[in-house]
Amino acid sequence: MPETAAALEDVFRRLDQLNDIGASLSNEHDLERLLEKIVLAAKQITRADGGTLYLLSEDRRFLHFEIVRTDSLHIAFGGSSPQAASSLFPRLPLWRADGTPNDCMVAAYAAITGATVNIADAYVAKGFDFSGTRQFDARTGYRSQSFLTVPMKDHEGEVIGVLQLINALDPDSGEVVAFSPADQRLAESLASQAAVALSNRQLVQQLELLFESFVRLINLAIDEKSPYTGGHCQRVPELTMMLAEAADATTEGPLADFKLTDQDRYELRIAALLHDCGKVTTPVHVVDKATKLQTLFDRIALIDTRWEVVRRDAEIAKWRRMADGQPAEAAERDYQAFCRQLVSDREHLRRANIGCEKMDEAAIARVRQIAEAYRWQGPDGQEHAFLSADEIENLTIRSGTLNAAEREIINHHIVATIRMLEQLPWPRHLKNVPEYAGGHHERVDGKGYPRGLKREQMSWQARMMGIADIFEALTAKDRPYKEGMGLAQALEILEGLCRRGHIDPDLYEVFVKGGVFQRYAEAFLVPGQIDS
Repeated sequence: MPETAAALEDVFRRLDQLNDIGASLSNEHDLERLLEKIVLAAKQITRADGGTLYLLSEDRRFLHFEIVRTDSLHIAFGGSSPQAASSLFPRLPLWRADGTPNDCMVAAYAAITGATVNIADAYVAKGFDFSGTRQFDARTGYRSQSFLTVPMKDHEGEVIGVLQLINALDPDSGEVVAFSPADQRLAESLASQAAVALSNRQLVQQLELLFESFVRLINLAIDEKSPYTGGHCQRVPELTMMLAEAADATTEGPLADFKLTDQDRYELRIAALLHDCGKVTTPVHVVDKATKLQTLFDRIALIDTRWEVVRRDAEIAKWRRMADGQPAEAAERDYQAFCRQLVSDREHLRRANIGCEKMDEAAIARVRQIAEAYRWQGPDGQEHAFLSADEIENLTIRSGTLNAAEREIINHHIVATIRMLEQLPWPRHLKNVPEYAGGHHERVDGKGYPRGLKREQMSWQARMMGIADIFEALTAKDRPYKEGMGLAQALEILEGLCRRGHIDPDLYEVFVKGGVFQRYAEAFLVPGQIDS
């Protein structure tokens, strides 16, 4: 009776262990650690010296080694071990070349049939090929004796892997014994729980991978639409995460308490990847506007044609003067002077057509003077102003290449981004994505857009993305209208924005003192941009 009571107590204790293990498995989010926990838990409740976990390949033709543990030999591959088991052991084929099942291998047999195999002694067992086991024993001096091989079935009854335990140890003597029926039942119960936990984790990973792929698909669409924004969509997330990690490492000042969990990092990266998704709604000719007169084509060519018409009319006027008896020398001199002025004015308009950081007042005034100084005769025989009102407006753009209406179109992308992101049913761990992504054009002084939020109304993450977005744009070397700035100039501009209440001063300090700009430059800028 005492022995029976002790046996029952042992069973109940191991059942409690099984329940605890089941809860632990359901809470594990890392796939590698989950696989390792399954093997360690199975070894614990069955008192096995060794354990191996195989996973079925996607085509269901092979078993792959994922975790290998043998305590007495101090063998540990896969999981937390730096060496992957799959790199050391060949995969096991479930089918022979002729299409017949490879049921002589015990792990393959369990995967194919879905049946548990309990072998007391591999050296005397019939029906399975243990030649590889004997070779392993001969090399290591080990004695592989008892085997318990359990298929892992998911909630639909599909085998997704195999759990194999080796050499059950007697708790009193430490001798190798056969796996008992109780061991088998506990191992099968654990394998069932583990399979469900594993399939759930794999499903979550697949959904996350699908979602991230969809996010990258959006960026690819923007990239294909405009090569000038595709690089931006890839670089801003990298710079955002660099700044976030520097902020997380800060131990003093306002950011001393700012800490990121792995979920926080994932949420911020997703937001950064999606921060410009609204640009899929922006017309290509606005996004790609390389010069001030560009629409679907650069209209400077039309103005060049007008210059030729004006020059030709001046030449005709010269010959008419000479025909009317005026001195040829004077007529030629006046004509050549006119042509020199024409060439100078034409070159000024060509320069004005190129976007710059700031167009000065004298250059703007000269564009207007040129517009009034010349007339040209169209095909209808009527005289027209040399430049239309729209052309004057575009050629006198003070900064960049976009006029006010086009800038409104560009700015609308953030409204579209917010609308798009707010339509999605974000899970709890991603609920801040719309706020982070939608706030990168706000300013800490409340003068940003689209909502005019002030500093205290924005998260640290949204303010980080604002800095990353600006600095990437300043240093980007793939914009159609400007060269990428060097570090010194970009930092000078960023400092000015900080002083004027555009960006967060505490994050700017981390950006500079934490060397974030330097790490970004080394990764993404060309050597010529990395100046002192």
